[in-house]
Amino acid sequence: MKTVWNDVKTAIKDQISPSLYRLWIEPIEFVEAQSDTMILACPNFFIKKRIMANYTDLINHELNRKNGRPLTFSLQVNSANQKQGHNNDRAQNGNPAAGQRTRGRQLALPGIAAQPMNGRILRKDYTFDHFVVGHNCNLAYQATMELASGKSANVNAVFLLSGTGMGKSHLSQAVGHKILSVSPGERVYYMSAEDFTNEMVNAIKSNSLDTFKKRYRDGCDVLLLEEIHILSGRTRTQTELALVLDHLYESGKKLIFSSCASPSEIPRMSDHLISRLGQSMMTAIDAPDFKTRLRILRAKARCRGIELPGQVAEYMAGELVDNVRQLENGLIGVASRSCLMGDQIDLDLAEQVVKNIVTRKKTITIDSISRLVSREFGVPLKDMISRSRKKSVVRTRQVAIFLARRHTSQPLQSIGRKFNRKHATVIHSINSVEKALKLKGELFRQVQIIEKKLESGSD
Repeated sequence: MKTVWNDVKTAIKDQISPSLYRLWIEPIEFVEAQSDTMILACPNFFIKKRIMANYTDLINHELNRKNGRPLTFSLQVNSANQKQGHNNDRAQNGNPAAGQRTRGRQLALPGIAAQPMNGRILRKDYTFDHFVVGHNCNLAYQATMELASGKSANVNAVFLLSGTGMGKSHLSQAVGHKILSVSPGERVYYMSAEDFTNEMVNAIKSNSLDTFKKRYRDGCDVLLLEEIHILSGRTRTQTELALVLDHLYESGKKLIFSSCASPSEIPRMSDHLISRLGQSMMTAIDAPDFKTRLRILRAKARCRGIELPGQVAEYMAGELVDNVRQLENGLIGVASRSCLMGDQIDLDLAEQVVKNIVTRKKTITIDSISRLVSREFGVPLKDMISRSRKKSVVRTRQVAIFLARRHTSQPLQSIGRKFNRKHATVIHSINSVEKALKLKGELFRQVQIIEKKLESGSD
């Protein structure tokens, strides 16, 4: 059972941001298994409360998937009150009293949103009610709301375009929540393009490609497909997806796509798929301005039950300017430090948290990344910006571009200019490294070493 829990943690790690994983999921430890319940432990009641509020559905979903049969979990705290906490956890998880067991599947509870029939589960807080609308995203919000409500026959497909952490996933999942709240019988599929690719590959290997096609063409009413840009160069997946979209468009199904680049800017994308994606309403989400950032912080603080003083909120909104995810990480950092250290949330505490986030962004530059990657891979800087197509040079350049995107706030165009490359090549480089990292091979270990050096400032 301990192996099952490790597999669950690995699966969750791929679905949430690294910072959230380290803060909430990584500290959870396997204790023991009792019948159909897995006993887990976390360091304190604050972490337990956040896990139960935000990750219960995700953990249950992955437990059942990895275990192959129904399995619930109980979360206790590593303290003298473990026994009491254990009993409370069992109640919170919906487990019956000792000696009693439910028979069959548990009935859905009133007020709990239904989940998609295929793909990933929807985050319960990613709804339209929790989305803060500003000038940066008004069109995207209106378009997705229109599609979800079905009030306009002219909006059946929307393409969300933005950088990382701007709210694409939130709006995509909000559409799913809205549709399922009104029509629970709707067959909603929510997944990334990587999920779609893996599903297709497995269907080919098991000689069930016809079943795979039929599931999407005849069994899908709403398709929420994220990270379209990772399909770069995946010819077979592009072909199958284009054929699926042909049928869904013709049947009047609802479609949401998201990407960090428009279809025409994604390298090695087939004309057929570009044409199909081009039928969507293209909407961009920009970085929020100060007023919107302030409203986002206050809304997320209310949602998490955090009392955020006005001065603190204004300070954080003024300093954390990159994206919504950075704001959320700052808020989590402030709340966590306040709870764990017993400090009051004030400007001094906020400055400490914000300093760590902003300093890292300022000290890690494209130039510092280039120098470190050049030294680690033994490839001169002049070769990295040259037109060389040697395999060793190309891979080194791709890693530097990938790290520049992950660790700096520079847009793709600026990163491309630093390496003398076009926007499409930058996207291809990022996708290529992301794909290689998932193999957890030598490159994965090299990138880990480089990132540790970047974070420690030893470039």
